[in-house]
Amino acid sequence: MYSSTSREKASHGLRLVALGALVFLHAPLAIIALYGFTTDAKTYQFPPPGLTLDWVGKILTQRPDFWSALQFSVVIALIATSLALLFGTMIALAVYRSSFFGKEAISLLVILPIALPGIVTGIALRSGIRLLDLEFSMWTIVVGHATFCIVTVYNNVVARLRRTAYSQIEASMDLGASGWQTIRYVILPNIATALLAGAMLSFALSFDEVIVTTFTAGTQQTTLPIWMYSQLIRPRDRPVTNLAALIVIAITFIPIIIAYRSTQEISAQ
Repeated sequence: MYSSTSREKASHGLRLVALGALVFLHAPLAIIALYGFTTDAKTYQFPPPGLTLDWVGKILTQRPDFWSALQFSVVIALIATSLALLFGTMIALAVYRSSFFGKEAISLLVILPIALPGIVTGIALRSGIRLLDLEFSMWTIVVGHATFCIVTVYNNVVARLRRTAYSQIEASMDLGASGWQTIRYVILPNIATALLAGAMLSFALSFDEVIVTTFTAGTQQTTLPIWMYSQLIRPRDRPVTNLAALIVIAITFIPIIIAYRSTQEISAQ
């Protein structure tokens, strides 16, 4: 008899296709790692003529511009993530189980920034900043990043709220709890994992954003992705740029894994 818990094994063809997709996606990362330690900085000869750790010492001790850009990117990502948590959660709570004119339009406008191409969002933000006669600064970058970071928090919180029994909120209010007490002791514990997942994804998206940053940054603001892009025209420092890319991968990989595990936990509940 067929059991609903049994699993069919994937065919060899399907396994090969999956393996090919994984190689296609991750082979470039392996190449970046390989040429971050090459002894020949001017060419991409394969295999590399030799490997060395000299470039690691150079990026650690002789490139303060890299560490300045890294620090600036982390600060931008933290502020943008904080704004996304605040506004994304507030919008989700306002939309959840509410019925009012324009509800669907508001939901569409909230998720629109992440659906639009980055260059469209960047041009729109730059035009708005100029129209308001504002100076391009760190805060214009933060606003630009927050526009799409809010979406990740909003989507996670709304999905979690839809899985939360509204009877818990009603019981809290019936027992005399204030609105703030209901949020603190009932709603926040239920959406904690969704907030964590949204925050981690927001940080990762903000940290490696290039297009929107290009349109919203001033001449004195250099995030790490912008710094890396500017280094591509300097062939003698290619291994340094590759090592910087490895650091970016490591920094963004951790929050993505945390967000993935948190999302899986949300789906299992």
